Formats: sequence, C-alpha cells, structure tokens
Amino acid sequence: AGDGKALSLGVAIAIPLAGGIAGSVVTRKAVKEWYPKLKKPSWTPPNWLFGPVWTYLYATMGYASHRIFQRGGWQGNALPLSLYAAQLALNFTWSPLFFGAKKLGLALVNISAMGVAVAATAASFWPVDPLASKLLFPYLFWVSYATALNAYIFVHNPKQEGGEGEKKKE
Repeated sequence: AGDGKALSLGVAIAIPLAGGIAGSVVTRKAVKEWYPKLKKPSWTPPNWLFGPVWTYLYATMGYASHRIFQRGGWQGNALPLSLYAAQLALNFTWSPLFFGAKKLGLALVNISAMGVAVAATAASFWPVDPLASKLLFPYLFWVSYATALNAYIFVHNPKQEGGEGEKKKE
C-alpha cells in the first residue's frame, strides 16, 4: 500500500506541474517579446518570480488533492475533486488565452472564474481535510493578485485585446 500511496502522490503533484510546464511553453516567447511592451502597474512582480511561485503552488495543490483523494477517492469526494479538476482546467487555459491568444478580456473572465473555483475547492476540501484546504490559501491569494494584475493590464492596454498590435474595431 505504501508504494501505491507514493505513486498516487507523485501523480497528484505531476498533473498540475505538467500543466504548468505546458503553459510555460506557450508563454515563453510572449513573456520576452510581447509582455514587456504592455503597460503594467508598479506592483507587477519581476518575471523571474513566476516560475518558483507557480512550481510551489502546483506542488502544494497537487499534495492537497492527494490528501483529499486518500480520504475516500472519487467516490467519497466527488464534489471536492470535481471542483479541483474544474479550477485546474481553468488554470491550464489561462496562459494560452492571455499569452498565446493575447485575449486579455477573455483571460480576465477565465481567471475570475478560476478564483471562484479555487475558493469553492478550498471550501469543499475543509470538511474532508482542513490542512488540504489551507494548502490552497496561498494559491487563492496569488490568483486574486494575478486577477488584479490581469484587470489592470486589460484596462490599460486596449489596443492589445485581440492580438498584438491589432486595433479594436470602432
């Protein structure tokens, strides 16, 4: 049973990390060429901070999901694990929307929904395992911060909506 538990922990952590790595492939070019040209607030974190923060957040959310799964699996915790999967799907689609398609408004809708989904996930984890819920608190904080950043960028870069250099139709 010990080996299966270790394997399940490894898979639980690998899933969000793999999604994050896939997202970074989409963002790499845009982070260097497009993102620096955007008007951003003074409270924008340095680019080097995103990798370590997301690595930590993906690992902790994976560990949190593992803790929930160990306490009843899908059958016993269908709602918390489904909410977890939903927020993860929203998470994995944000980078392609923001950096790939440069759809700042759609990315803002996505990350706003993600924040709600992360909060719902944390709330649903609490009765099953309060520690698993608490492990999502830094993630919820970061998504809230990133939502504010996305909103600022959306409002202050209207010509970027819809693609680099493309002007909005009047």
